[in-house]
Amino acid sequence: MRITTILFLNLFIGFIFPQLALSNEDLIDEVLAGEHRDANNIKRDKYRHPKETLEFFGITPEKSVVEITPGYGWYAEILTPLLRENGNYIYASYKLNDGINPFFVKVEKAFIEKMQQHPDVYDKLNWVHFEASDPHLTPDGPVDAVVTFRNVHNWAQAGTTKSMFEGFHKALKPGGVLGLVEHRAIPGTSLENQIKSGYMTEDFVIQMAESVGFRLDAKSEINANPKDTKDHPGGVWNLLPNLRNIADEDKDKMVEVGESDRMTLRFIKD
Repeated sequence: MRITTILFLNLFIGFIFPQLALSNEDLIDEVLAGEHRDANNIKRDKYRHPKETLEFFGITPEKSVVEITPGYGWYAEILTPLLRENGNYIYASYKLNDGINPFFVKVEKAFIEKMQQHPDVYDKLNWVHFEASDPHLTPDGPVDAVVTFRNVHNWAQAGTTKSMFEGFHKALKPGGVLGLVEHRAIPGTSLENQIKSGYMTEDFVIQMAESVGFRLDAKSEINANPKDTKDHPGGVWNLLPNLRNIADEDKDKMVEVGESDRMTLRFIKD
């Protein structure tokens, strides 16, 4: 009788609350296989290791998560449906003020079109616009996690790295996680060359995070790429997905390298 009751309860829970019947790993796999995902984005899973990265950051379906400047929505395609039922996903992008780089206008328009194509996926997405010099990311209160992918070099170039990290710290609950992925420079690279190449040193990122109150909790080599020599004339943009200014006869060689070598860091707000 007891075994029958337990089996019935498990079936009932799985029917009424289907997400609760699946492990976090299974839920991520389900999202990664979703028909809403762009085919070109799926091809990049092998370079970006989204499941392993999100698990390392501790992202689960009930969490509240801010993603910083998601762009065309590579990770938004994964995080939005993952958090849709029991969590909260916030797409945080720059305010489109006069003089803003036209690229950000283009990106926002493209992502809105993506949302319109799949309203069943993006209907519960929350959107916040912020100023990089003083970012306010969570108008409805602090969140469990802030995640950002390959953005630090842009803030370093703009001189807003410190203010952005301060914004992350303010956005998080005590014990909250800042999950960060960034192109990784050779240790000792000058800040000038970091900005020029798009590769940032781990020391620069860690020092910046710690200077605003974060504690480095763990590093991971999930997104490491030993094939990346980091000496490309055009920096990270010579590699996939851009292949910027690469001659046709050299593209196969650069494709073989893959995407850049990347640090994957987890910080905690104590």
